[in-house]
Amino acid sequence: MTLPQDPFERIPAALHPLGEPPAGPGWNQAELADLLPPNLPLRPAAVLVALVERRDGPQVLLTRRTEVLRHHAGQVAFPGGRIEPDDADPVAAALREAREEVGLSDALSSPLGYLDPFVTITGFHVFPVVASVRGGFVPVPDPSEVAEAFEVPLSFLLDPANVHSHEVDFQGRRRNVLEYRFAGHRIWGATAAMLVNFRQRLEKQR
Repeated sequence: MTLPQDPFERIPAALHPLGEPPAGPGWNQAELADLLPPNLPLRPAAVLVALVERRDGPQVLLTRRTEVLRHHAGQVAFPGGRIEPDDADPVAAALREAREEVGLSDALSSPLGYLDPFVTITGFHVFPVVASVRGGFVPVPDPSEVAEAFEVPLSFLLDPANVHSHEVDFQGRRRNVLEYRFAGHRIWGATAAMLVNFRQRLEKQR
């Protein structure tokens, strides 16, 4: 996919506006109908899709979670977590989580909008918040939650050739799992699916 010289000119138009979190179920919820108990109250969560402004183009900030966490241990993920009662909205939650996990100060980030909400097999209803981050940002991971923070070029993640779909047997049914491979990292599952959703929303702006 070819982005304009300044990709941030195009991205906001592809997102749900900041003032109103997208309503309705997660775009993938029907795929999980046989995995989640009926009438399960999903726990609201938010992640920050941070686009760091670097000299060679925007980079997406990702983390590798520590092995001791209760949910998604050891997996590559966006900074994020459940929305707490003190959070004003999903944007506030995503920024708070990024501040706690990788030391991203609010002064260095500018929220742009939402991707479509996503549901995880662990019972979270996730609001992905896209934000631009100033180039001077240096991640400082919290070792209790983050084993590693790294960046992947946005151009790599928006290229359909770099995402692969694998069929797996899970709880008696064949299911498709999305996956990227970058610099020894396996970016898969919910994180890969949200990145594909990002690409698809951008493609609709052509």
